[in-house]
Amino acid sequence: MKRFLSYSIVLFVLTIILLLIIPLPEAMVDVAIIVNMSLSLMILIITMTIKDALEFSIFPSLLLITTLFRLGINVSTTRNILTSGGSSGKIIKAFGDFILQGNVVVGIVIYMIIVLMQFLVITKGAERVSEVAARFTLDAMPGKQMAIDADLNSGLIDEQEAKMRREKIQREADFYGSMDGATKIVKGDSVMSLITTAINLIGGSIIGIIQSGESIGTVLNTYSIATVGDGLVGQIPSLLISVATGMIVTRAVSEGSLNEDISKQFMAQPVAIMISGIVIAVLAVIPGMPVPQLAIVSVGLVGAGYYLYRRIEQEPKLALAGAGIGAPGSTTLRGYPPEGEMGPEAEEAPKPVSEEEFYKDVNNVYSLLSVEAIEMEFGYSLIPLVDESVGGRLINRIIIFRRQYAQDMGFVIPSIRLRDSSGLNTNQYCIKIKGEEVARGELLVDYFLALEPENPEKEIDGIETIEPAYGIPSRWIRPEDREMAEIYGYTVIDPLSVLVTHLSEVVKQHAHELITRQEVIHLVENTKKTSPELIEEAFPNFISYSMFQKILTSLLKEGVPIKDLETIIETVLETVSDTGLPVKDVDGLIENIRTALKRTITRMYCEDGSMKVITLDSELERTMVGCLSKGERGYYLALSPDVLQSVINQLTGQLKKFNSLSQNPVVLTSQVMRVHFYRLIDQFYPNVRVLSFNEISNNVQIQSIGSLTLEGRGRVGA
Repeated sequence: MKRFLSYSIVLFVLTIILLLIIPLPEAMVDVAIIVNMSLSLMILIITMTIKDALEFSIFPSLLLITTLFRLGINVSTTRNILTSGGSSGKIIKAFGDFILQGNVVVGIVIYMIIVLMQFLVITKGAERVSEVAARFTLDAMPGKQMAIDADLNSGLIDEQEAKMRREKIQREADFYGSMDGATKIVKGDSVMSLITTAINLIGGSIIGIIQSGESIGTVLNTYSIATVGDGLVGQIPSLLISVATGMIVTRAVSEGSLNEDISKQFMAQPVAIMISGIVIAVLAVIPGMPVPQLAIVSVGLVGAGYYLYRRIEQEPKLALAGAGIGAPGSTTLRGYPPEGEMGPEAEEAPKPVSEEEFYKDVNNVYSLLSVEAIEMEFGYSLIPLVDESVGGRLINRIIIFRRQYAQDMGFVIPSIRLRDSSGLNTNQYCIKIKGEEVARGELLVDYFLALEPENPEKEIDGIETIEPAYGIPSRWIRPEDREMAEIYGYTVIDPLSVLVTHLSEVVKQHAHELITRQEVIHLVENTKKTSPELIEEAFPNFISYSMFQKILTSLLKEGVPIKDLETIIETVLETVSDTGLPVKDVDGLIENIRTALKRTITRMYCEDGSMKVITLDSELERTMVGCLSKGERGYYLALSPDVLQSVINQLTGQLKKFNSLSQNPVVLTSQVMRVHFYRLIDQFYPNVRVLSFNEISNNVQIQSIGSLTLEGRGRVGA
C-alpha cells in the first residue's frame, strides 16, 4: 500500500494521458469534472493562506499537472458531445441550462466575458508579474549573498543558518524562474479553451444538422447548451488556477497570510477609510441615487475608520505604560538589567523610594562606584529595538553573537548593560567600555541601510550617511525601495543588524580590555575539567595568572583565538623547560604560541588555499632589524621620522588593494620583526594583521600583492 501511494502522482498523470485516448462514459466524466473543481479550489485556498511562496514550491509542477488534467477532460467531453448528440454528462447539462436560461446569445456572451477576463486580465497580469519577479530575484541574488556573508562574518548568524539562507535564496530563484515558464501554460490553456468551444459549437452543429435531420434551431439549442456547459466546467477551474497563479507571484513582500496582511494593512489606514465614507455620502446629492444604501455604507465606513483611529492613538500609550518608559525628554533614566539576566527576579523589584532616602544608607553609595564592562545607551526612538515587551530583539541577537564569538575566539563576552538616556538624540546610541564612550551611531528605525557598491548601476533615493561599523558610504532608504536597491547592487541591512554589527565590531576591537583576572581563572578552571594534570603542572609553578592574563590579552588584541588553551599552556611549558626562556619574556612566548596555533591563524586569513599578503623588502627589513634598540621593557624599533613616514605612506596605498577582496589585510614579515612591525603600524591601522612566515601552514600558497621598500635611502637611525 505504501509503495502504491508513493507512485500515486505518477499513476494520476498516466490516467490523465489515457483520457486523451480512451473514451469515458458520462458518469466518469462527471467524476473527473468534480475532482478538477475540487483540486482547483484547494490550490486557490492554499495560495491565500501561506505566508511564503516557497511553502508551496511544487506549484509550477502542479500547474502543469492540473492543466493537463483539464485538457484531458476537454478532449473527453468534446468526444462525447460530437458523438452522443450533444450529451456529455449531467454537470455540463446543468451548467448549460442554468447559464443560458433559454437564451443562447446571453449564455454565449457571459461565457466569452469569463474567458476574455481570464485571458486578458488575470493570466496576462500574472505572466508579466512572473517575468519581472524572476528577473528581479536573479538580479538581487549577489546582494543577498553579500548580506548573508556580512552577517556570518560579524557573528550574527552561524554557518548552519547561513547555509539555510543561501539555500532559500537559490530556491527562490528556481521557483520564480519556474513560475515564469509556468504562466505560459496558463495562457496556452485559455487559448485552447476558446478553440475547444468553437469546435464543439461549430462541429457539433454541422454534425447535428447533417446526421440527425432535426431543425437548425433545435440543433443549435442542443449544442449551445453542451458547448457553454462544457466551456464553463473547464473555465471555472482554469479561472481559479489563474487567480492562484497571480496570488502566489504577487506575495513578494507579504509578512503573513493574505487574510492577515489585508486586515493588518487596511486597519492601519483609518483616515483613508473615513475619507472614503465621506465621499460616498457626497454621492447622495446626485439625483436618483439610492440614499438609504449610500447612508448605510457611508456611516459604516466613517464609524469603522474613527474606531480604528482611536485605537491606533491609544496603542503607543499602552505600550509605553506597559514598558515603564516616560515621555520623550524625560530626565528619568531607566536602566535595563544586563542582557541574559532578565529572569523572574527582575520582576520582583523592591518598592521604589526617593533618591535622598536611598542614599542615606552609606552602603548604597558604593553602588555608584561600580563600572560596567560593556554598556549601551539609547535615544528614545530606539527603545523598541531593545525592550522585549514591545517586540525588541536586540537581547536575542546579542546572545547569538556571544555564543558565536565564544565558539570562534574562546572568550565569553561579559553581560552588556542596556539603558535609555535623555542625553542622546532620539535616534542616537552610544557604546561604552568600562564606563567610557568608545563609539556612537545613529539609526532610523523605520528605514533600511543600503551600503553603496563601488560602481552602482543607478543611485537610489535616500538619506546619505556612513555605516558606523566599517565606515562605508551608505543611504537610509524606505522599506518599499529595498528590492530595487538590491537590484542596483546595494547591500541592504535592517536597523537592528546595523546596531548589532557595530556592537560586535566594537567588542572585537576591545576584547583584550575585557578579559579580567577573574575571567582568566574561570577559563583555566574550565580547561582543568578535561586536562587536570596540565593545569596543576603549569599553575602556579611555571606561570602565574597575571602573566597568563598578559599572554591572552596580547593574543586577543591581535585577533588570535584563545579557544585552544591546552595548546597555549603546553607551548608555555615547553618554551620555559626546553629553551630556558624566562617567563617574563612575554613577546618570545607569544611568538612561540602563535607558531603552535599556525593552523588556526592560517584558516582565518586563507581563502581557497591561498593567502594574499603585503611583504617587506629584504633591505627594509634588514634596516629595521638594525634599528632595534634595547630598553627596560625589552627591544623596541627606533626608526627615523622620514623612514617611518615612508613606510606608512606606502602601506596606505597597498591596503587599497584589499578593498575588492574578501580577505582581511595581512602584512607578512620574519618572526624577529613581526611584533615590532605590528606595534609600529598599530596606532595607524589597528585592523591590519601582521603575520610571520612561521605562522602559515606549509600547504598554503602565499600571493604577494604588494611590497614595502626602503625609499629615500636616508638616515634610518633614531
